Amino acid sequence: MFELTALDLARTQFGFTIAFHIVFPAITIGLASYLAVLEACWLRTQRQLYRDLYQFWVKAFALNFGMGVVSGLVMAYQFGTNWSPFSEFAGSIIGPLLAYEVLTAFFLEAGFLGVMLFGWKRVGPSLHFLATVMVALGTLISATWILASGSWMQTPQGYRIVAGRAIPTDWLQVIFNPSFPYRLAHMCVAAFLATALMVGASAAWHLLRGNDQPAIRKMLSMSLWMLVLVAPLQLLIGDLHGLNTLEHQPAKIAAIEGHWENSGGSGEPLILFGLPDMAREETRFAVAIPHLGSLILTHSWNGPLPALKEFAPQDRPNSTVVFWSFRVMVGLGFMMIALGLWSVWLRWRGTLGHCRPFLHLLLWMGPSGLVALIAGWLTTEIGRQPWAIYGLLRTADAVSAHGALQMSFTLLLFVLVYVLVFGMGIVYLLRLIRTGPVPLSTAPEHP
Repeated sequence: MFELTALDLARTQFGFTIAFHIVFPAITIGLASYLAVLEACWLRTQRQLYRDLYQFWVKAFALNFGMGVVSGLVMAYQFGTNWSPFSEFAGSIIGPLLAYEVLTAFFLEAGFLGVMLFGWKRVGPSLHFLATVMVALGTLISATWILASGSWMQTPQGYRIVAGRAIPTDWLQVIFNPSFPYRLAHMCVAAFLATALMVGASAAWHLLRGNDQPAIRKMLSMSLWMLVLVAPLQLLIGDLHGLNTLEHQPAKIAAIEGHWENSGGSGEPLILFGLPDMAREETRFAVAIPHLGSLILTHSWNGPLPALKEFAPQDRPNSTVVFWSFRVMVGLGFMMIALGLWSVWLRWRGTLGHCRPFLHLLLWMGPSGLVALIAGWLTTEIGRQPWAIYGLLRTADAVSAHGALQMSFTLLLFVLVYVLVFGMGIVYLLRLIRTGPVPLSTAPEHP
């Protein structure tokens, strides 16, 4: 298929399926916490609009939860079908971590999900709120185990090699590996950002079409407060994550920066734009700011940066991809911060729900949180190459012995099924959001 090897096709298939999958858990994490906040506000104030919003967004949550479970099952099976040498090498570590996720988070979510979805008239308000909180907690616990597994592949520790297999020697070191806290915080905040932008875009869509009911305005206000709070926080977490990556994965930083060689102690520039050329070993048409690369990454004016030429060609990540995926993520992040600041100014002037240019921008920014999330994932995973487990197992040694024809067939099948099944799910989700919250004027104030 287009002269791609079985390894290329296996990586493409894994990337395609996880790009679909990562969207649904991210929205699930954000919506679960949002629903818990909505129900807490309703219990405290007894304002019906909070319950209206809960009943509206819980449908979107249930749909995303279901699609996340289905797409997640496919991810687990691929470890055995396409990456069996990886499973053999790291199964003693990755397997238990994924099992802990099922035994704790998934059972917690599944156990309380029924009460959360169908328990309004069957249980008391306190028990229903507890169910919502437990589901929200379950999504965060699930993210914890998944990120512990993925982070160990980036910065492995707490293991020893026995007969060609990685055997855990200290589970606390395995779980709390050097990059784990930063990746967990970065992912959870990204989920909150993506959800806030989706909720805000939904409110903007309704306001632009004249649906100016109180529940829509409250939805807009809550989503923008979340954006104002967490977008700058994500910038801080990203800086700390970058410093951690500089310490443990310098080749990834060099590829992200498109930095090929140091200038000899005079400070390194930050390349804003350019075209990294892996064959010519240079970043062409570079637009750079002197010293800013050293200042951001080393917090010093003349600090040296890792350069791609310091690593053997076969050990270099693909700078052409991660250079731009990183800039897409960061660029969208700064746009989110600017959008949040604009919302504060409009709120102060009392025109938050009336400024049509702002509402149009918010509507178009609706998918930006998910786009930034996928771009960040591409930066993280492609930047780890050529390693499946950093420094321990190369990706070329982790793939199963399939032929290119077999991989081409399964990849095409995955594309067709995913576009059909999840495409229909996404269309239904957009139609659901388009309906908006329905005021339950005849519903009692107390359950």
